Amino acid sequence: MNIHILGICGTLMGSIALLARELGHQVTGTDENVYPPMSTQLENAGIKLSTGYTAECIPAGTELVIVGNANLPRGNPALETVMNRGIAYTSGAEWLGRYLLADRWVIAVAGTHGKTTTTSMISWILEYAGLNPGFLIGGIPQNFEQSSRLGADPFFVIEADEYDTSYFDRRSKFLHYRPRTLVMNNLEFDHADIFKDLDAIKAQFHLLLRSVPSEGLVIYPDDDANLQDVIAQGCWTSTLIIGGEQLHAVLHSEDGSKFSVVLEGQTKGDVSWPMTGNHNISNALSAIAAARHVGVSPEVACEALSGFAGVKRRMELIHSELTQSKPGLHIYDDFAHHPTAIDTTLAGLRNKVGGERILAIIEPASHTMKLGIHESTLASSARHADQTIWFQPASVKWDMQKLSEGDMSLASDIEELVRTVAQEITTRRSNLHVVIMSNGSFSGFHTQLIERISA
Repeated sequence: MNIHILGICGTLMGSIALLARELGHQVTGTDENVYPPMSTQLENAGIKLSTGYTAECIPAGTELVIVGNANLPRGNPALETVMNRGIAYTSGAEWLGRYLLADRWVIAVAGTHGKTTTTSMISWILEYAGLNPGFLIGGIPQNFEQSSRLGADPFFVIEADEYDTSYFDRRSKFLHYRPRTLVMNNLEFDHADIFKDLDAIKAQFHLLLRSVPSEGLVIYPDDDANLQDVIAQGCWTSTLIIGGEQLHAVLHSEDGSKFSVVLEGQTKGDVSWPMTGNHNISNALSAIAAARHVGVSPEVACEALSGFAGVKRRMELIHSELTQSKPGLHIYDDFAHHPTAIDTTLAGLRNKVGGERILAIIEPASHTMKLGIHESTLASSARHADQTIWFQPASVKWDMQKLSEGDMSLASDIEELVRTVAQEITTRRSNLHVVIMSNGSFSGFHTQLIERISA
C-alpha cells in the first residue's frame, strides 16, 4: 500500500512511518519542518520527505493518509486535498490499534512523566532477555538504533500518550491500544490546551483502565493520589503497586545510581547504572514489574537495567570537557515539559554532583507552560540549580518577569542568550554543569552554544 503521513517528523508519526515501512508499505511523508534526529532516521530508512503542507505534497497514487495532530486542522491545504480527492485517511493511533497491535500482547506505558524512559527500559529488558520485542518509543533510545520496530510476536511495548488523537478524534491516543500490561507512572494536570481540568484527564485514564482485560496487569505507584482516584472509579484487573511492600528499591547511593530491588520482601538483584534521580528508580521498578508480567525474572531485569544507556534528550550529555588536572564542563540536553519534571531531574543531578555548580537554562515550550498554567510552581521547580536563566519565546504570552529574582534571570533573544551563557561558561568552566531544558527545538540554542564555546 502507498501510505503518506502528514506530520511525519513528530515522534509518534515518525515511528509509525518506520513501522509501516517495515511492514512492506511504500511510505512518504510531509511536515511543516523537516528536522533531525527524526528526519535522519526516516531518510536512512528510505522514506522520502517533503516540507510544507500544500495541495501538491500528496503523491499521486496515495492509497492511505495517516494524519498527525500537530498543526493539521481543517483548512490545512494538504488535508483539504486529501478529503477532496476522496483518499482514505486515519489517525496514527487508530492505524496502530487496527493494523499493528490487534494481535499483539501490548505493554503500554502511560503517565504525565517518564513514559519515554520507562518504555525504553521495558523494551531493553525484553531485548536483553532474548524476546525481540516490538516497540514504539517517543524518543531515540540509546540501546537501539531506531525509535520503533516490529520485533517478533507476541510482545509490543508502546508509549501511551493521553494527548488527543487528531482533529477528527478527540479521544486520547492510548484508548486505541488496548494493553494487556498497563503501566501508569503518575498523573498530574498537563495539556491545558485540550483538557479543561485534572478531572478531564482522569476520565481518559479511567477509560484506558477499562480497556485492560481482567487477566492483564495494571502497575502504578503507591504515592500518587490522582492515580488512586482513577483506580477507585473501578478496576477489573489485577494490580501491582510499586514503592510499597510488593515492589520497592533500597538505595545504595544518594543520587539513585545504585540500588537493590526488593519484591515481596526478597532482594532480587542490584542495579548500577548511569541514570540518576528517584523518578528514574520509580521508572525502573515499573519496567521490572511489566517485564515480570511477560515472563522475565526481576534478576534478569536488574542485569539488563545495569546496561541501560538512557534516551536522547533525557539528561543526555551532549558536550563535556575534562582534563586529568581538573574536572571541567558538562552540558546536558533534557526534555523538560512540566515543573515536576524540572524539579526531579535537577534534584537527581544535584545528588550526583554534590556542591558543583549547576546552571539551568529553561524554555517553557509545552502548551501548558506557554499558557502560564504552572506559573506559580515554575520558579521553585529550579530550586536545585545554583543559577537559572528562563527563556521567554514570543509564543509565551504571560509575564515571566516574576521568574527573574535572586539567582534567576530572563532572556528573550537567542543570540543574546548564547553570548550570556558562553560568557558564564568561560568564567566558571571548572566543575560546571549546564542543563538545557525544553521539550521543543529551543531555536537551535544547543548547537549554537556548543559551537561558540568550542570556537
